[in-house]
Amino acid sequence: MNDDALLAALGERIASLSPELIDLRRDLHAHPELSREETRTTEVVARRLDAAGVAVRLLPGTGLVADLGAPEPVFRVALRADMDALPVRERSGLEFSSKAPGVCHACGHDVHVAGLVGAVLALATVQDVLVERGIAVRAVVQAAEEVMPGGALDAITAGALEGVDTIFAVHCDPSIDAGEVGLREGALTAAADQVIVSLHGRGGHTSRPQLTEDLVFALAKVVTDVPAVLGRRLDPRTGAALVWGTVQAGQVANVIPSSGECRGTLRMLDAESWLTVGPLLEEIVQGVVQPYGVQAKVERRKGVPPVVNTADAISALRRAALASHVTPVPTAQSLGGEDFSWYLDHCTGAMARLGTRTAGGPTYDLHQGDLVVDESAVAHAARLLATVAVVRGLDARREVEEGR
Repeated sequence: MNDDALLAALGERIASLSPELIDLRRDLHAHPELSREETRTTEVVARRLDAAGVAVRLLPGTGLVADLGAPEPVFRVALRADMDALPVRERSGLEFSSKAPGVCHACGHDVHVAGLVGAVLALATVQDVLVERGIAVRAVVQAAEEVMPGGALDAITAGALEGVDTIFAVHCDPSIDAGEVGLREGALTAAADQVIVSLHGRGGHTSRPQLTEDLVFALAKVVTDVPAVLGRRLDPRTGAALVWGTVQAGQVANVIPSSGECRGTLRMLDAESWLTVGPLLEEIVQGVVQPYGVQAKVERRKGVPPVVNTADAISALRRAALASHVTPVPTAQSLGGEDFSWYLDHCTGAMARLGTRTAGGPTYDLHQGDLVVDESAVAHAARLLATVAVVRGLDARREVEEGR
């Protein structure tokens, strides 16, 4: 089987698998599981891959790795999917909506998993050809992408990247039409941390604020002034954005409380500034609260660095997209965070943005309970992942043969 026939066979196999993959996606969507609780998801995926004769190894807790292809490869490609859902109530109205109260797949991880399963099942049908070409493929289905610093670190610690030369993944993007894939060389996402500012002071009656340390007023200044000052102390090219998600203080209208806090995320496009911003953030918070006499504690929980796509991996993804009849389109760097970045500390690789919008249809947003995905995206993900594994593996084989 020549290379073109190999790629064609993968496409035909995924086309035949498409109804099953959509059923799998719907099953996962109806049974979402939160980070590090993905027991059922792990079992469903493991059973299907095992039935196809693919060697599966369970990771500690939840998640798995599955290997196929050459036992002693010239090149090993990893394909990664994340599988956790979010603590968000589903409002999509789909027939297969979440059966778990207050939990749903609002980020498309059900699509990621179904697409990866499809890629592995297709690759399993050309196992002999992969062995002949010296290509190995490892599927990594990881837990807990939605919590920082992310389940990728757990998978790496458990050996998911041992012997891996490059890694690929897709991420749903509801701003791109199904049948298109967003590609970008270099930084694709931002660094992201969680920031918690806790205030403590002498509370009292709201009729006598001069006798208290007015914690609520100070907290309001933290919420508004800290992001503003940070934006003036950092180079604008760092793309820093500090945005609060929760603010809490007090319980009744006529009592100034003695404690309160705000929690948010600090996101930055520039990785070097991300590594050094901690002392500056502390200085700004303390300066803002100082006039009000309250005590401030700043906790910065380091999250994830940016996903930085390597040139060789993006080249392979672009050719794989064209070979699998998916249209590559340029995409911009976003302020979203992704723990796929941790894998790229160990090997080359790239993440692609998978179009999930129905052409001419509404544009949804991730992390919202009304998210609806064009289900053709599942097969597109499967074809792209299976194809890029072969394309990059064949490239590596040629490089070895040419002595590069």
